[in-house]
Amino acid sequence: MINVNFETRINEARAEELLGQIKADPMGGWADLPFNFNKKELASIKKAARKINSESEVLVCIGIGGSYLGHRAIIEALQPRGIKIIYAGNSLSRRELDRALAEVEGKDFSVNVISKSGTTLEPSIAFKAFKDKLIEKYGEQEAYQRIYATTDAARGALHDEAVAKGYERFVVPDNIGGRYSVLSAVGLLPLAAAGVDVDALLAGAKEIAETLQRTGNELSKTPIMQYAFMRHDLGERGYDTEVFASFEPATMYFNEWLKQLFGESEGKNKQGIWPASVIYSTDLHSLGQFMQDGRRNLWETIIDFPTDELNAKVVTAVKKAHSVGGIPVLSLEVPSYDERGFGELIYFFEMACAISAKLFGVNPFDQPGVEAYKSELKKLMEV
Repeated sequence: MINVNFETRINEARAEELLGQIKADPMGGWADLPFNFNKKELASIKKAARKINSESEVLVCIGIGGSYLGHRAIIEALQPRGIKIIYAGNSLSRRELDRALAEVEGKDFSVNVISKSGTTLEPSIAFKAFKDKLIEKYGEQEAYQRIYATTDAARGALHDEAVAKGYERFVVPDNIGGRYSVLSAVGLLPLAAAGVDVDALLAGAKEIAETLQRTGNELSKTPIMQYAFMRHDLGERGYDTEVFASFEPATMYFNEWLKQLFGESEGKNKQGIWPASVIYSTDLHSLGQFMQDGRRNLWETIIDFPTDELNAKVVTAVKKAHSVGGIPVLSLEVPSYDERGFGELIYFFEMACAISAKLFGVNPFDQPGVEAYKSELKKLMEV
């Protein structure tokens, strides 16, 4: 179980109220996934993952933002032994798309395109390129059997195309937004294909989620509540930047997922905490000077995995040095560097982020700023 090295006073009634609001929210469906993930859907995900592994050397995952960051974070961290995963559709760089296309040259491959609407520009461009490559290599009939569409259950451009052409379909639930979708089919299909034990991942999430089932004084003392309320307290005291710190280089994409999760959930109405990240000990030789001696508007959240003796000494040294330097240091002790540990972390941060956003008085589940960018881009594309 994740432990925290700090404690803040929490009004029990307020904690229960916020938890109730999140679970009752029309976009709060992710909160119950560890308890009630559909067994039939999970079996279909595992079956598709086995098929992908049996006929392909590479799975191309096409998506942007919450459609790829969460599962990429876990795959990069754990380096499982399943099929090789490559990523496309997360930028508009032609060079990156060409590199991804080159990686499947001469290889058998399948495609998992992940998009609620099917109209987001970046994945749409990449999907067309890889679909054309599949058809060129296998012909239309076999190409369509190698495409797996994770999209809306009933509508949208990708849904309609998948139905018309016979792609195997998985659902992006209506009550789960992208950045909270790691434990849905959005994340579980590529994770299972990559060789991640998705049952253990869900079990880890369930373990931390069960702490919030308790009532009375225990709820306010759970690590999730302590972290959510502590970061709000720090924000109210003028600490406007949170630096997520890990000592494992392979968790770089986990940091990227955290930045999206907190940035999109909290950054509204001129509210929220700016999420940043570092990987130690590497960044101690670049950003370490600023952390130790720069502006004191930030705090550090250390994600502390079990590690070897030398790295453990670095963790201890950083905590002490930065605390002496005037940085509030929060430490989250993760029990294991495996599927269960990352399952706990995913749910821990999803729930803590949603509660924290509520404390700042914003909706954790919309992203009007992103929609504004899309609207401006659409105008330019029409010129």
